[in-house]
Amino acid sequence: MTQVNAGITTSLDGYIVGPNDGPGRGLGDGGERLHYWVFGGPWSYDEEPRGEATGADKELLDDAFGRVGAIVGGRNTYEAAEAWGGHNPFGVPFFIVTHRPEDAPSGAEFTFVNGLDDAVARAREAAGDKDVFVMGGADMIRQALRAGYVEELSISIAPVVLGGGKRLFDGFDETLNLEHVHLLQSPFATHITYRVLR
Repeated sequence: MTQVNAGITTSLDGYIVGPNDGPGRGLGDGGERLHYWVFGGPWSYDEEPRGEATGADKELLDDAFGRVGAIVGGRNTYEAAEAWGGHNPFGVPFFIVTHRPEDAPSGAEFTFVNGLDDAVARAREAAGDKDVFVMGGADMIRQALRAGYVEELSISIAPVVLGGGKRLFDGFDETLNLEHVHLLQSPFATHITYRVLR
Protein backbone atom coordinates (compact mmCIF):
# COMPACT_ATOMS: atom_id res chain seq x y z
CA MET A 1 0.00 0.00 0.00
CA THR A 2 1.36 3.38 -0.99
CA GLN A 3 2.07 5.60 2.00
CA VAL A 4 2.10 9.41 1.94
CA ASN A 5 5.02 11.02 3.76
CA ALA A 6 5.86 14.68 4.26
CA GLY A 7 9.20 16.17 5.12
CA ILE A 8 10.58 19.60 5.86
CA THR A 9 13.62 21.25 7.39
CA THR A 10 13.18 23.91 10.04
CA SER A 11 15.35 26.18 12.16
CA LEU A 12 15.34 25.93 15.95
CA ASP A 13 12.89 28.83 16.04
CA GLY A 14 10.55 27.07 13.60
CA TYR A 15 11.26 28.82 10.30
CA ILE A 16 11.40 26.73 7.11
CA VAL A 17 12.80 29.64 5.09
CA GLY A 18 14.47 32.89 6.01
CA PRO A 19 13.10 36.34 5.14
CA ASN A 20 12.79 37.28 1.46
CA ASP A 21 12.53 33.75 0.05
CA GLY A 22 11.50 33.20 -3.55
CA PRO A 23 12.88 33.06 -7.08
CA GLY A 24 16.51 34.10 -7.13
CA ARG A 25 16.60 33.93 -3.33
CA GLY A 26 15.75 30.24 -2.76
CA LEU A 27 15.35 29.66 0.98
CA GLY A 28 15.63 33.38 1.77
CA ASP A 29 18.20 35.36 3.72
CA GLY A 30 20.40 32.87 5.57
CA GLY A 31 18.10 30.02 4.61
CA GLU A 32 20.83 27.97 2.96
CA ARG A 33 21.97 27.12 6.52
CA LEU A 34 18.85 24.96 6.80
CA HIS A 35 20.25 22.64 4.13
CA TYR A 36 23.86 22.30 5.21
CA TRP A 37 22.93 18.70 6.06
CA VAL A 38 21.92 17.99 2.44
CA PHE A 39 25.29 19.12 1.07
CA GLY A 40 27.60 17.87 3.83
CA GLY A 41 28.50 21.32 5.16
CA PRO A 42 28.31 25.07 4.66
CA TRP A 43 27.45 26.54 1.28
CA SER A 44 25.94 29.80 0.06
CA TYR A 45 23.91 31.12 -2.83
CA ASP A 46 26.99 32.90 -4.13
CA GLU A 47 28.25 29.58 -5.51
CA GLU A 48 26.69 26.20 -6.20
CA PRO A 49 26.90 23.64 -3.38
CA ARG A 50 29.46 20.97 -4.23
CA GLY A 51 29.32 18.56 -1.32
CA GLU A 52 26.94 15.75 -0.47
CA ALA A 53 25.31 14.33 2.61
CA THR A 54 27.31 12.00 4.83
CA GLY A 55 26.66 9.87 7.92
CA ALA A 56 23.18 10.15 9.42
CA ASP A 57 22.16 12.74 6.82
CA LYS A 58 23.05 10.37 3.98
CA GLU A 59 21.23 7.54 5.75
CA LEU A 60 18.05 9.64 5.89
CA LEU A 61 18.28 10.67 2.22
CA ASP A 62 19.14 7.16 1.02
CA ASP A 63 16.13 5.75 2.86
CA ALA A 64 13.81 8.44 1.51
CA PHE A 65 15.02 8.10 -2.09
CA GLY A 66 14.78 4.32 -1.84
CA ARG A 67 11.13 4.53 -0.78
CA VAL A 68 9.81 7.37 -2.94
CA GLY A 69 7.83 6.63 -6.09
CA ALA A 70 6.34 10.09 -6.72
CA ILE A 71 6.52 13.61 -5.30
CA VAL A 72 3.90 16.30 -4.72
CA GLY A 73 5.19 19.85 -4.32
CA GLY A 74 3.83 23.36 -4.22
CA ARG A 75 4.07 25.97 -6.94
CA ASN A 76 5.90 28.41 -4.64
CA THR A 77 8.61 25.82 -3.94
CA TYR A 78 8.88 25.07 -7.65
CA GLU A 79 9.33 28.77 -8.42
CA ALA A 80 11.68 29.46 -5.48
CA ALA A 81 13.86 26.56 -6.71
CA GLU A 82 13.72 28.14 -10.18
CA ALA A 83 12.19 24.90 -11.45
CA TRP A 84 15.46 23.14 -10.63
CA GLY A 85 16.79 24.49 -13.92
CA GLY A 86 13.90 22.86 -15.80
CA HIS A 87 14.95 19.35 -14.80
CA ASN A 88 13.30 17.14 -12.19
CA PRO A 89 16.19 16.37 -9.79
CA PHE A 90 14.44 13.46 -8.10
CA GLY A 91 14.01 10.97 -10.96
CA VAL A 92 10.40 10.08 -10.10
CA PRO A 93 7.08 11.61 -11.28
CA PHE A 94 6.78 15.10 -9.78
CA PHE A 95 3.35 16.75 -9.45
CA ILE A 96 3.23 20.52 -8.88
CA VAL A 97 0.03 21.79 -7.25
CA THR A 98 -1.04 25.08 -8.81
CA HIS A 99 -4.12 27.15 -9.57
CA ARG A 100 -2.72 27.64 -13.07
CA PRO A 101 -2.03 24.19 -14.58
CA GLU A 102 -2.01 25.78 -18.03
CA ASP A 103 1.38 27.30 -17.08
CA ALA A 104 3.00 23.86 -17.24
CA PRO A 105 6.34 23.89 -19.03
CA SER A 106 6.76 21.85 -22.17
CA GLY A 107 8.29 18.44 -21.62
CA ALA A 108 7.32 15.77 -19.15
CA GLU A 109 9.63 16.45 -16.19
CA PHE A 110 6.91 18.13 -14.08
CA THR A 111 3.14 17.67 -14.15
CA PHE A 112 1.12 20.71 -13.11
CA VAL A 113 -2.09 19.73 -11.32
CA ASN A 114 -5.01 21.88 -10.15
CA GLY A 115 -5.52 20.88 -6.53
CA LEU A 116 -3.98 18.71 -3.85
CA ASP A 117 -6.59 15.93 -4.10
CA ASP A 118 -5.88 15.35 -7.78
CA ALA A 119 -2.12 15.60 -7.22
CA VAL A 120 -2.13 12.99 -4.44
CA ALA A 121 -4.40 10.65 -6.44
CA ARG A 122 -2.15 10.88 -9.49
CA ALA A 123 1.00 10.54 -7.39
CA ARG A 124 -0.36 7.41 -5.67
CA GLU A 125 -1.06 5.86 -9.06
CA ALA A 126 2.37 6.81 -10.40
CA ALA A 127 4.20 5.59 -7.27
CA GLY A 128 3.00 2.00 -7.61
CA ASP A 129 4.23 0.09 -4.55
CA LYS A 130 6.46 2.95 -3.41
CA ASP A 131 5.63 5.97 -1.25
CA VAL A 132 4.42 9.43 -2.18
CA PHE A 133 6.46 12.27 -0.72
CA VAL A 134 4.91 15.69 -0.07
CA MET A 135 7.51 18.44 -0.01
CA GLY A 136 7.18 22.14 0.74
CA GLY A 137 6.39 24.73 1.06
CA ALA A 138 4.79 25.03 4.41
CA ASP A 139 1.33 25.67 2.96
CA MET A 140 1.48 22.46 0.91
CA ILE A 141 2.40 20.37 3.95
CA ARG A 142 -0.28 22.06 6.10
CA GLN A 143 -2.89 21.32 3.40
CA ALA A 144 -1.80 17.67 3.19
CA LEU A 145 -1.95 17.32 6.98
CA ARG A 146 -5.40 18.94 7.17
CA ALA A 147 -6.69 16.69 4.39
CA GLY A 148 -5.51 13.61 6.29
CA TYR A 149 -3.11 12.43 3.58
CA VAL A 150 0.12 12.44 5.59
CA GLU A 151 0.93 9.19 7.36
CA GLU A 152 4.53 10.02 8.30
CA LEU A 153 5.94 13.47 9.01
CA SER A 154 9.71 13.96 9.03
CA ILE A 155 11.10 17.17 10.47
CA SER A 156 14.79 17.97 10.18
CA ILE A 157 15.84 20.61 12.69
CA ALA A 158 18.92 22.61 11.72
CA PRO A 159 20.95 24.13 14.58
CA VAL A 160 20.34 27.71 13.53
CA VAL A 161 18.04 30.56 14.60
CA LEU A 162 16.77 32.50 11.58
CA GLY A 163 14.69 35.07 13.48
CA GLY A 164 12.23 35.50 10.63
CA GLY A 165 10.75 33.99 7.48
CA LYS A 166 7.91 31.47 7.22
CA ARG A 167 7.02 28.91 9.85
CA LEU A 168 5.65 25.45 9.11
CA PHE A 169 2.70 25.64 11.49
CA ASP A 170 1.73 29.33 11.20
CA GLY A 171 -2.06 29.45 10.95
CA PHE A 172 -2.39 25.73 11.67
CA ASP A 173 -5.05 25.59 14.37
CA GLU A 174 -5.69 21.85 14.42
CA THR A 175 -4.42 19.27 16.87
CA LEU A 176 -1.95 16.72 15.56
CA ASN A 177 -1.31 13.53 17.48
CA LEU A 178 2.10 12.17 16.62
CA GLU A 179 3.93 9.00 17.54
CA HIS A 180 7.73 8.99 17.50
CA VAL A 181 9.11 6.55 14.92
CA HIS A 182 12.77 7.35 14.33
CA LEU A 183 15.57 9.75 15.27
CA LEU A 184 18.85 10.47 13.49
CA GLN A 185 21.43 13.03 14.59
CA SER A 186 24.27 14.70 12.69
CA PRO A 187 26.35 17.84 13.23
CA PHE A 188 24.05 19.64 10.76
CA ALA A 189 20.54 18.47 11.76
CA THR A 190 18.36 16.38 14.04
CA HIS A 191 15.99 14.29 11.93
CA ILE A 192 12.79 13.18 13.67
CA THR A 193 10.15 11.01 12.02
CA TYR A 194 6.64 10.81 13.43
CA ARG A 195 3.63 8.69 12.54
CA VAL A 196 0.54 10.87 12.20
CA LEU A 197 -2.20 9.30 14.28
CA ARG A 198 -5.81 9.58 13.20
